[in-house]
Amino acid sequence: MKYVDEFRDPKLIRKQLALLEAQVKQPWTIMEICGGQTHAIARFGLDELLPEQITLVHGPGCPVCVTPLEIIDQALAVAALPHVIFCSFGDMARVPGSHTDLLSVKADGADVRLVYSPLDAVNLAAENPDKEVVFFAVGFETTAPAAAMAVETAKQKGLHNFSLLVSHVLVPPAMEAILSDPDNLVQGFLAAGHVCTVTGYQDYYPIAAEYRCPIVVTGFEPLDILRGITQCVQHLEAGKAEVTCQYSRSVRPEGNPTARALLNRVFTTIDRKWRGIGTIPQSGWGLSDAYIDFDAAVRFDVGRLKVEEPSACISGQILRGRRKPNQCPEFGKTCTPDHPLGATMVSSEGACAAYWLYKRPLHTAEVT
Repeated sequence: MKYVDEFRDPKLIRKQLALLEAQVKQPWTIMEICGGQTHAIARFGLDELLPEQITLVHGPGCPVCVTPLEIIDQALAVAALPHVIFCSFGDMARVPGSHTDLLSVKADGADVRLVYSPLDAVNLAAENPDKEVVFFAVGFETTAPAAAMAVETAKQKGLHNFSLLVSHVLVPPAMEAILSDPDNLVQGFLAAGHVCTVTGYQDYYPIAAEYRCPIVVTGFEPLDILRGITQCVQHLEAGKAEVTCQYSRSVRPEGNPTARALLNRVFTTIDRKWRGIGTIPQSGWGLSDAYIDFDAAVRFDVGRLKVEEPSACISGQILRGRRKPNQCPEFGKTCTPDHPLGATMVSSEGACAAYWLYKRPLHTAEVT
């Protein structure tokens, strides 16, 4: 398959590993910021092929994983209302709230629908004028344009029974939060290629300069990731804090101007709480004043709901690159995909889910 097979070519991968081996002289810790990259690294065993001087750690790049527990509980409260059709992407269905999840609420009779696009929810609002239709808008800059398009379309059509429960988050502030932490271990970043198709990567220049940290925009296939690591190591070895793009076949420096203009119309930046991490200033999007009437948290008065994270789950340490999933004492014991303690175990981009799929010891017993 074009644009896939060539990036999994064993000969090219061996050649890239040899180049990397020749480049690296010192120990370096590099964080991949994207959950899709984490799964590729685990699936193809890339971390086990790297020179011993290079340590990869996993970042907060799984949008499902960083959605705070209180937002999940807000979603569950809204979904349980009898006059609501609650719409969500499927990856949120089994993310645990304080006591249950969306799939269980659906089983109990709530009208929870898993959709492919936020515009599906807009169509449901048009077809069900006697119902309140809510879309759970979760994700990074990659999925936010579709949510913005949905609410703009609903406003243009006069669909006042449509609203968004918003939990969109932004990558650059999270990277700054990691780098400014006194216990930070990260010396270089692999930035998420799909995010940068929307935003570009010009916002990363001041971060690299302030924290003296190279950032390489990287794709998702094995050769992409190895080339991204090689570029990052070259910068580190040369003492350069540069921003470069390995994923140039998809990413432009300015990103997608049309999508960025849409986001700026519909959303405004706000402080946002991240699951397991805490509040990061100006790290999320909320609806702008022009669209505030479509805010489900306001409409259903659930925004004040606050809850504490479960103490047994160390997902916050994993998302900050301080520990790896198999270093959690509950991994594969009290925490499994069937009985997750946190979102990192059930999300399709979660680091714990990646380790369960690809790095779990054969003798690990599942809890039933």
